[in-house]
Amino acid sequence: MNEFTFTYPTKVYFGEGTAKKALSAELGRMGNTVMLASGGGSIRANGIYDEVKGILEEAGKKIVDFSGIMPNPTYAKVQEGAALARENNVDFILAVGGGSVIDCCKVISAQAKLDEDIWEMEYGSYKFPSEGIPMGAVVTVSGTGAEMNSGAVITCEDKNWKGPIVGVSADFAVLDPAYTASVPKMQVLSGAFDTLSHAMETYLGNSDRDNVSDDVALAVMRNTVINMRRLLEDINDMQARGNLMWDSAMAENGILKVGRLTDFQAHQIEHQLGAYTDCNHGQGLAVIHPVYYRHIVKDAEEKFARFAKEVFGAETAEEGIEALQAFIQECGLPTKLSELKSKVEITPEILRKVADTSNIIKCGPRELSRDEIYEILTECM
Repeated sequence: MNEFTFTYPTKVYFGEGTAKKALSAELGRMGNTVMLASGGGSIRANGIYDEVKGILEEAGKKIVDFSGIMPNPTYAKVQEGAALARENNVDFILAVGGGSVIDCCKVISAQAKLDEDIWEMEYGSYKFPSEGIPMGAVVTVSGTGAEMNSGAVITCEDKNWKGPIVGVSADFAVLDPAYTASVPKMQVLSGAFDTLSHAMETYLGNSDRDNVSDDVALAVMRNTVINMRRLLEDINDMQARGNLMWDSAMAENGILKVGRLTDFQAHQIEHQLGAYTDCNHGQGLAVIHPVYYRHIVKDAEEKFARFAKEVFGAETAEEGIEALQAFIQECGLPTKLSELKSKVEITPEILRKVADTSNIIKCGPRELSRDEIYEILTECM
């Protein structure tokens, strides 16, 4: 393993019924004005919004409502939230939702404290924020692990770009599996596949043999597959939902990544696919992963063989990739780009643009060319 310094900043409250306990414990550190941020309205329908709002009101907090954060949150939405936070002198941001809501709030937190545009700051001056409005996260859809780090994925529509922006880590996170109970089955499985993808892409990065992070990543992958299958049998299996919430947290809290490089090439391709199509992130990954892995399997055959054996009980590297493909089909996730919900028709011309603008990872099993990325995408059709 390489030299590293590891800090785990987020306090986690895990288990059924933990929201009231967590918020009661943390309210004293929130200040008077709290921005209550949420997505498209599902938490209002299932009662979570009213429950959280009631806890804040009971504590005498002034609430600034910020709703309508979309899947694949946009840079315009970030700026809207930052302006609202500044106008109302918000002391604390409470993100209630899935990865999109939490990601948006992490960047709002930092942008609200900056005099300059955060995208220009990070991608023009290569500087990153050192402070932000304190925030917490109440997770209602698991999979991204967004509550566990300061990184966010934001779509800049005017640039046809979707990618990382560094914001602020949540001070605390509430992981109550009961809060995911009303999430549609396909959304749960799509999120869980994102968790599996995070662990796979961390595992396939360059590392020495017998790396402890590899061992942990394989365990997270195996547990994710087991519990996704449990939900296929019983979507109301609360223990399985809780296991998947913690798998998601483990995949993105940094533990799997310390002391080694990672390969997030499939994520980079999917991000740009999402920039052009606004497709579901986990479902886009489900389409891309097996095809990408068939291209690079010979470049990391030993790792793929171990993945095959320990995650799917397969014998060879190639059989492991086929087992992954079969598992995706078993879960009812898309296996072709044509099956994705897209804001535009996915054509060869669109895929060429995706290939030409995707970030290329240099620390994976093998660096891809843009022509090979295009080839991978066309094989996904």
